[in-house]
Amino acid sequence: MNARTADAPAANPTSAPAGTLLHELSSSPIAESLRRELLKRWPSTPDRVREISRYALLAPGKTLRPLLLVASADAVGGSYDGVLPAAMAVEYLHVATLIHDDVIDDDELRRGQRSVHAHYGMADAIVTGDFLILTMFTSLAECVERGVPAAAVLEAVRVLAEAGADVCRGQTKEAELTSDPSSPIADYETVISLKTGALFRGVCRAGAILGGAGPDHTEAVTRFAEHLGLAFQMYDDLLPYLWEPGTTGKPNTSDAGNLRPTFPVLLGYESAGRGDRERFTEALSGRIPAAEAYERLRELLESTGALHRARARAETEAALAREQLAGLPSSEGVGLLAAVAELSINRDR
Repeated sequence: MNARTADAPAANPTSAPAGTLLHELSSSPIAESLRRELLKRWPSTPDRVREISRYALLAPGKTLRPLLLVASADAVGGSYDGVLPAAMAVEYLHVATLIHDDVIDDDELRRGQRSVHAHYGMADAIVTGDFLILTMFTSLAECVERGVPAAAVLEAVRVLAEAGADVCRGQTKEAELTSDPSSPIADYETVISLKTGALFRGVCRAGAILGGAGPDHTEAVTRFAEHLGLAFQMYDDLLPYLWEPGTTGKPNTSDAGNLRPTFPVLLGYESAGRGDRERFTEALSGRIPAAEAYERLRELLESTGALHRARARAETEAALAREQLAGLPSSEGVGLLAAVAELSINRDR
């Protein structure tokens, strides 16, 4: 990979402190080069929508999805320079979904700073999200100018557009589960395979396509991303119960306040007795304050062992993700993908 000047993480990293893994990824030459590219493309400007975009894009973060796209391209033998505009494009799409998510949930914090709508207002936040989605396509088109075959770029556009559409479908399906801790876990898995998994899948598949992968390697990278998406969101649902808000970058009461039955809640309800099931239901009824609902859910998740079971399932999905990487040609790109899979279940974001 042209931009890397240091060895990639091992292809099968052993469990390590989250801060160590995060540091390895965020301080790697490729991650630093992606951040420099964002800074170069988004200078300070009086143009309001671009300035708001800059605020959202340059917030503290790991540029994880751009890293996944570049690593997927490298894992199949592609070049960093050719796919760099696409890496920028997927960050635009991802940040746009975060902006719109925060509007829907009315969350005031994102990545440790005020959310876009809290800082700039609802109307400008919605417009900025739309602007970033449209900018994604202009950035993808740059790949042709860098030598990527036009057919591959067109296919990557299709893959990412479908991923964005799936994110929207996942959002509406998630709304159907609101307030119902008795929802089947299979329904939840469908939601996260769309809302979270679709973007992981689209990013990695697009990276492989732009990197010139054949069908077998493209499918291997896609399967990796599908398991990664499940692991990432299942663990993400645990974060409010494992870390303080200053660590997670958003309010711990967000899911409870939005009456959202997340993965550990569904697992806890499934194994609970009648009395505890009633307490789960009341916590997501909207009849009690969000802070009280959160504390009740936290107590129930601990007493039912749901936190442990949810974490174990996330670890299984991460292991399955790593298994899909066997046989890919580039150990450097594979090492980065494997490190992301490990970070997905071992992080303090």
